[in-house]
Amino acid sequence: MILSGKFKRRGCVLVGVIHWAALQAVAVTPNLENGRRLFATCAACHAPNQVTSTGPDLSGVVGRKSGSVPGFRYSRALKNTKFIWDEVRLDAYLAEPQVAVPGNTMPFPGLPEATERQDLIAYLKTVK
Repeated sequence: MILSGKFKRRGCVLVGVIHWAALQAVAVTPNLENGRRLFATCAACHAPNQVTSTGPDLSGVVGRKSGSVPGFRYSRALKNTKFIWDEVRLDAYLAEPQVAVPGNTMPFPGLPEATERQDLIAYLKTVK
């Protein structure tokens, strides 16, 4: 069937939108080495296996209930959150901590680059 006039133009737009959506759905493999390098910044406050550090231990953070590391004094904002740290929550928090959990006390401006956040989250999944 040959399309003409406005139907032809709409068909091209629809195909373009579908193609764009398909490209967006292609997953980029996270770079664990880059995630490890990025974690070095986090480790200044989130030392593994040291609950008395400035920030809570991030070992096993993916899949853990928010505000649940025993012995760590969380901000009121994080104490009142009732969610599990999954990839979506971590991505939002790492992008803009004060927007994701208003009132938290983590002095971190966020990681604006989505690929860096995905690399860091992939690395955090390996930290047990």
